[in-house]
Amino acid sequence: MRVIETEIPAVKRVIPKRHGDERGWFSEVFRVDQLAEGGITSAFVQDNQSFSAPAGTLRGLHFQTPPAAQAKLVRVLAGAILDVAVDIRHGSPTFGRYVAVRLDAETGEQLFVPHGFAHGFCTLEPNTMVAYKVDAYYSPANDRSIAWNDPDIGIDWPVSEAEAILSGKDKTAPRLASLEKLF
Repeated sequence: MRVIETEIPAVKRVIPKRHGDERGWFSEVFRVDQLAEGGITSAFVQDNQSFSAPAGTLRGLHFQTPPAAQAKLVRVLAGAILDVAVDIRHGSPTFGRYVAVRLDAETGEQLFVPHGFAHGFCTLEPNTMVAYKVDAYYSPANDRSIAWNDPDIGIDWPVSEAEAILSGKDKTAPRLASLEKLF
């Protein structure tokens, strides 16, 4: 397993090694020791899974506020996504910037999204299943979001506003500029 920093070093790509033969392949997708060597020391407490039937389903940008802030380790079990992490740490030199990585079931690559980042993804294929570990339990009182299409962030999503399939919550999320200093 390799852990690689992205253009925002706190966000990391995790690339598990696959061992294959004529039957298929085997991979260790989660190893605390190897993640720690790469700087990921979160104690994950909950696994989440989402299924999106149509391509173009957009979920995000979501985060939880302290003391229930969540770090996430995201991977795709079926299909493919554009996975995005936005730095919402006020005072950070990368505040408002984002990392976008294609994750798919074929390669098994994962993305680590630390505390202080909003997270979202857009499905690139139909019938996409995403799994992610979090290091804090879901807390409705701490659940927040920011607009997926905020022009101040400028994410290059693979769908237009007219094509994006969104939840009601995601359609009305506030812009980053209105976010109080939480991180």
